[in-house]
Amino acid sequence: MHRGAYLVGVAGGSGSGKTTLVRALRQALPDGMVCQISQDDYYRPIEAQELDPNGKVNFDLPGGVDMDGLAKDLRSLVAGESIFRKEYTFNQTGKEPTLIELRPAPVILVEGLFVLHHEPVRELFDLRIFIDASEGAQLDRRLKRDAKERGYGPEDVLYQWENHVLPAYRNYLLPYRHLCDLHVVNESGFDRAVHVLRDHLLQSAGVVEPIDLQGL
Repeated sequence: MHRGAYLVGVAGGSGSGKTTLVRALRQALPDGMVCQISQDDYYRPIEAQELDPNGKVNFDLPGGVDMDGLAKDLRSLVAGESIFRKEYTFNQTGKEPTLIELRPAPVILVEGLFVLHHEPVRELFDLRIFIDASEGAQLDRRLKRDAKERGYGPEDVLYQWENHVLPAYRNYLLPYRHLCDLHVVNESGFDRAVHVLRDHLLQSAGVVEPIDLQGL
């Protein structure tokens, strides 16, 4: 298939820093060079999500996300077509989702928990990145994020962590870690990784001379 873009998949557990890495790369690259896509924007409606044995919604199952729709949209972007998605907001009470236009770009950055688990998406990537962070670091970031962005208390976050998040991480992410081309460690930051990846992506788009990722 003729490729009109360089597709990068960024996978990692909840709180590992997927979104932060993708945003940092987007900011480090020239305007218009990057299309940023979040798996979260492909969540099915909340009424379609599965409930756990205690009757609580489990957002951490592959079936809760329209991964086939993501694969279709990625193929459209590669073919030079714009796509439109509503942003993911259904667990943020009172927030009205906006319609997002995603335009083709030389580099397409895709981040999400299940982007490696779903083979039709995984096989589209030219580069697969796995963000490594200890479970303790991930939990600490999730506690802070969910309190700030979603209004969740520590008890709710810890329940989800033990019953939903960790099982998903171990069942649907770690088994694919060995398939990744690059592992980025994010315990306290990843400035060096952003610098090296920026240069690699510039090269992949034909802006600079090739560099060797093997030295990382």
